[in-house]
Amino acid sequence: MKTAGMFIVAALLGAAQGAGASTPAPVRTQSGSVQGVPEGDVLAYKGIAFAKPPVGDLRWRTPQAPAPWKGVRRADRYGPDCMQIPYKADAAPLGVKPSEDCLYLNVWTPAEPSSEKRPVMVWIYGGGFVNGGSSPPVYAGTKFAESGVVFVSFNYRLGRFGFFAHPALTREANGTPHGNYAILDQIAALEWVKANIAAFGGDPGNVTIFGESAGGMSVHALATTPLAKGLFHKAIVLSGGGRDLMGPLRTAAEAEATGLEFARGKGVTGTDGASLKALRALPAESVMDGLNLMSLFSTTNFTALFADGAVVRKSVDKAYENGDGAPIPMIIGANSADGFFFGGSIDEAYAPLGPVQAGAEKVYDPDGKRDAMQIGVAVSADLLFLEPARHVTRIISRKGRPVYTYRFGYVPDYLRAAQPGAFHASELPFVFDTVEARHGEKTSEGDRAAARLIHDYWVNFAKSGIPSSTGGGAWSPYDPAADNIMIFDEDGARQEADPIRARLDFIEAFVTGASGR
Repeated sequence: MKTAGMFIVAALLGAAQGAGASTPAPVRTQSGSVQGVPEGDVLAYKGIAFAKPPVGDLRWRTPQAPAPWKGVRRADRYGPDCMQIPYKADAAPLGVKPSEDCLYLNVWTPAEPSSEKRPVMVWIYGGGFVNGGSSPPVYAGTKFAESGVVFVSFNYRLGRFGFFAHPALTREANGTPHGNYAILDQIAALEWVKANIAAFGGDPGNVTIFGESAGGMSVHALATTPLAKGLFHKAIVLSGGGRDLMGPLRTAAEAEATGLEFARGKGVTGTDGASLKALRALPAESVMDGLNLMSLFSTTNFTALFADGAVVRKSVDKAYENGDGAPIPMIIGANSADGFFFGGSIDEAYAPLGPVQAGAEKVYDPDGKRDAMQIGVAVSADLLFLEPARHVTRIISRKGRPVYTYRFGYVPDYLRAAQPGAFHASELPFVFDTVEARHGEKTSEGDRAAARLIHDYWVNFAKSGIPSSTGGGAWSPYDPAADNIMIFDEDGARQEADPIRARLDFIEAFVTGASGR
């Protein structure tokens, strides 16, 4: 489980801005007017503040409404991504310099006016809750807007800025939501969408949220907290798990203990207002304290999502079992090779399964032909993403809610001989239909077609609540008896009984203790 690369977003794109038409008219938001810029056949509005800068006395507070402004602000460039130490191996590097002043969002909308409000899609990036932002070119919303969607992306606080508990903060909050500030930022962005998106041509009554990895975990958190009720109407979870990926969900008391440990390391030992003032005065670099994807799983004094009692109350699967899930259509899935194995022996590949290796060999390598890399990636993928996705999908289905499940297995033509399947986050250039920018001159016609196909399913789901495409097969809601899943691979898109059901059954037995551990 403790894999440093667990949340790496492996995608790097360069999305070109088109020359476009003349400058569009300003759009009036509740805080003030913004001036967008044309990007080809769509209009882009970047760097719009949806909250006050969470700095100084606003560090570790619920996001506050932005201060209103007069005149027209140009919205032609991204605001800073949230404070972080960039991960050197990140294939989707940030496009701007990080800052604590980071609560900005971006909107792409079709340039052609419409008499009807358009569906809205809101993107939540991944990065292990310690890295990521809305500025990487991979996340440009141009193609979604070209498909008739109003697309929104935004930043949320990361690391100890986004998740921090301390007795002094609890006392200051006086019963109001606190601690999971990253999720509170996400809720604030969705509240902005509800209040303002109509001015950009979007329908506030037809909002789809979607996120990958930590962003997918965020979608689950939003779908199960009452604080986000009514802010969205459909949801897509890409590689967001469905069990506790980062260990058992910590309690508020455990999170406070972690915060106290961090504070002591900075020379702050009290729990009163003066101590909190001292913590808020720490330089941002001191708060980060070396935390990023490289160090995440060797760090003991950082807690991401924890049960604060208001924003997050219980683990994802228990929340859905309790009936806390929003009664909305959902898509849930992951990638075929969504795991991480950095080399080693066959025994090391099976090591996460402990003493049940003999039984595992029957489902992971029945013919004895797979190498350690193939087995290690498969075991990791099943533990972290594939079985948890099926687990939570089954719970939601039993509640009588429409839920669709998928597995993305498409690998670009030029990589197909070298990869055992689609790695973590490799679906993003396809979902965003920016695959050519990611893979450059090596992009094939098949790659382009695969991008158009999955992008089409996502867009039509946002429009109607039913994922569909004229170029692919029909996609029915999940039926536990049939164990049906939509497969995206080099053969297109087709629904069938899950071809790795035996593997996932094995993992389910393992994690629930039925394997005889």
